[in-house]
Amino acid sequence: MKISTRHRILEAGAVLVHSQGFNHTGISEVLRAAGVPKGSFYFYFKSKDDFGLALIDHFRELFGRMAMQFLDDQSLPHLMRLRKVFAWFLDYFAQHDFERGCPVGNLAQEMSDLNPAFRKSLSDAIQGMIQATARCLRNAQEAGELSPRHDPDALARFLISAWEGSLILMKVEKGPGPMELFDRMVFDNLLK
Repeated sequence: MKISTRHRILEAGAVLVHSQGFNHTGISEVLRAAGVPKGSFYFYFKSKDDFGLALIDHFRELFGRMAMQFLDDQSLPHLMRLRKVFAWFLDYFAQHDFERGCPVGNLAQEMSDLNPAFRKSLSDAIQGMIQATARCLRNAQEAGELSPRHDPDALARFLISAWEGSLILMKVEKGPGPMELFDRMVFDNLLK
């Protein structure tokens, strides 16, 4: 299957932006990494901001598809599915020497105050994470795995907030400690 030029640009841009940030990534650098002629960028994207918005969608689809592989795994209890999502991310970050965080979280920190369109798109992406987590928690309640005293929507919002904070500390410490603490506090205590 031939990969479209637009997709190659997004793939190369995703790696660069995830590694070094949106403002520190140049269009020429992205095109060089994608192996695409310089003039091609504006055929696929109106501007660098348009490219950035497409990147948010790209990250959302890429990491969302991965998370759903675990969340849809009928062979596991619901809370174990959720734990496996977070464990996969820990493995992913370890492979990258803990130098990357959540690409959506990184972009939220970098761009939310600068561009209303980014803020809206990033908010939608984060809401998607919260909603997927809340669905899993509701299913866990219905299966008797999670106490009915929990509000799945509020709990999901808290979990994603705590996870994003753990990722910031992980990047600062360049190690797994904050995410391992998140895992223990959430799954061995809060959701027990």
